[in-house]
Amino acid sequence: MDKKEEFYIIDTHAHYDDEAFEDDREELLKSFEANDIKRVVNIGASMESSRSSLELTRKYPFVYAAVGIHPSSSEELDEESISILKDMLSDEKVVAVGEIGLDYYYDEPSRDIQRKCFIAQLDLAKRHVLPVVIHSRDAAKDTLDILKEYKGVKGVIHCYSYSQEMAKEFIKLGYVLGIGGVSTFKNAKKLEDTIKDISFKDFVLETDCPYLSPVPNRGKRNSSLNLTYIIDRISEIKGVSRDFIIEQSFENARRLYPKMK
Repeated sequence: MDKKEEFYIIDTHAHYDDEAFEDDREELLKSFEANDIKRVVNIGASMESSRSSLELTRKYPFVYAAVGIHPSSSEELDEESISILKDMLSDEKVVAVGEIGLDYYYDEPSRDIQRKCFIAQLDLAKRHVLPVVIHSRDAAKDTLDILKEYKGVKGVIHCYSYSQEMAKEFIKLGYVLGIGGVSTFKNAKKLEDTIKDISFKDFVLETDCPYLSPVPNRGKRNSSLNLTYIIDRISEIKGVSRDFIIEQSFENARRLYPKMK
């Protein structure tokens, strides 16, 4: 089989349930196959968006879901939400717990509430033997310290933004780095250095759409169609072909999300 048929582009982190896609969601998602984008993981960030992510998987066979409570929604966590998440995790189209983690950029919810929510969902991931999608902002040390307590759990550090040294620590634990539109920004020297430094097995492609559009579409609504610019940038930084980046990111994404068919 020709390699171009074997490998395709996977968007490991999208939010197509977002209202930014209300007017053209179907048309947009139907355009992906012609652009070699054949799998998308839609990521929950609250109970509501976890449900809507699961609904998208019913309509689009190539869409999979992660379900979980983002740190900014940590106060949603209670016995009922944990029970609902448990049920969702047994669904064949749910491939991960996420996005979960810590965000210290804002003061609310409190760090204590965020940590409790994070730990409860790591427990779920461990019990269900599923990877996690980690959101971590201004909270590198606490995130790493908590993940060290869950050494059997693997996953992705979404929208990686910390140092090369911290990247090595996460990778040691079995995590890959989510690389998206920020890699194309002129002020992303720290991320560029990290991309140069990591091995080809240590990253996956993501958009975080509708957010974080890459150059030349920075500031506009993002979509998986913009992954081409991210692929270009990574291939430029690493000094390899686009096809090699597509192949490697495909293999990494399949390894990250083993439930994905």
